[in-house]
Amino acid sequence: MSLSRSDNSVLGRWWWTIDRWTLAAIMALIGFGYILMLAASPAVAERIGAASRNVFILKQVVYLGMAAALMLVISILSPKQIRRLALLGCVCALALTAATLVMGMEIKGARRWVNIPLMGSVQPSEFLKPCFAVVAAWLLAEARNAGRKGLIWTGCAVGLYGVIALLLKSQPDMGMLLVVSAVFLAQAFVAGLNLFLVGALAALGVLGGVGAYFTISHFHDRVNKFLYPEGRDNYQVDVALEAFGNGGLMGTGPGEGRIKMVLPDAHADFVFAVAGEEYGMMVCLLILFLFAFIVVRGLIRLLGETDFFVVLAAAGLLTQFGLQAFVNMASTLHLIPTKGMTLPFVSYGGSSVIAIALGMGFLLALTRKRLTRADEDSL
Repeated sequence: MSLSRSDNSVLGRWWWTIDRWTLAAIMALIGFGYILMLAASPAVAERIGAASRNVFILKQVVYLGMAAALMLVISILSPKQIRRLALLGCVCALALTAATLVMGMEIKGARRWVNIPLMGSVQPSEFLKPCFAVVAAWLLAEARNAGRKGLIWTGCAVGLYGVIALLLKSQPDMGMLLVVSAVFLAQAFVAGLNLFLVGALAALGVLGGVGAYFTISHFHDRVNKFLYPEGRDNYQVDVALEAFGNGGLMGTGPGEGRIKMVLPDAHADFVFAVAGEEYGMMVCLLILFLFAFIVVRGLIRLLGETDFFVVLAAAGLLTQFGLQAFVNMASTLHLIPTKGMTLPFVSYGGSSVIAIALGMGFLLALTRKRLTRADEDSL
């Protein structure tokens, strides 16, 4: 873009204040999303008898295009506007998440999706993640500035987390609950929560996981499949590991992979295995590097930030983004129990990729360089 530093338009100020390296890394991930959909989705469409072998590709092109546009539009907003948008999004997503328990579609024993006119099937909890991270950061930042009345704001943050945790446990969606809990714990730690209390909350989370193991059947089965794989149905994980073995260092070549023909979720939760087979370990490491680069660069940019709300919100969003990527790649490599969680911007999915773009738009907006408060509010 040929924009002068003296350009005082909204676009000009956006271009010279945005973190262009992070933006480039995100766009690179979107590019990998296109490439891997071309590699994996036609075989899946043929196997399930879809009307066209390109149905998933065409849908994902639309999803990724919408995601990129949404992310860029949101990145223009000021922190005040981000707070307002996140609050509105949190209220709507919370209401829809509660609605899934009453009118949601049950898939594999869980009620996580709801049909919305003109949008189809949507998982509201995906949108709840980034919005909660920003709203919780606002509440915790207000608690720090409120002095003696800070406990009220802290109580509101804890209460909001408690409501969300109860809804996610009722669906049930333990993976999503893990991510939301990790985000809130990270923000509480950054906000100055005593290390002893952080450890106590982490221990409470472990006890909650143990309780879920004994009370939620599908969670119990997934953990057992990971701990005691012999004689159990670990088909997708076994096939995924075979794909990495076939790919080796440089891969079998674009379109030459065979595992996608038999891997049920090759275009979604296990798309990383398709990348491993057709493009090899080098491309897998490149994808891993892009995720790590976004997280580390975001944290480094926070070192010079003076707005405590921005620090908390960005820390929460980066925790969420990095943890979701880790869970997907680690479960594909059988390093943790399998969890139906997408690889950000790379896996197929409508509500997932739009929600991730929402969170990254928040992050890009919050980490922009800001000279004065007047400049922020004028955007």
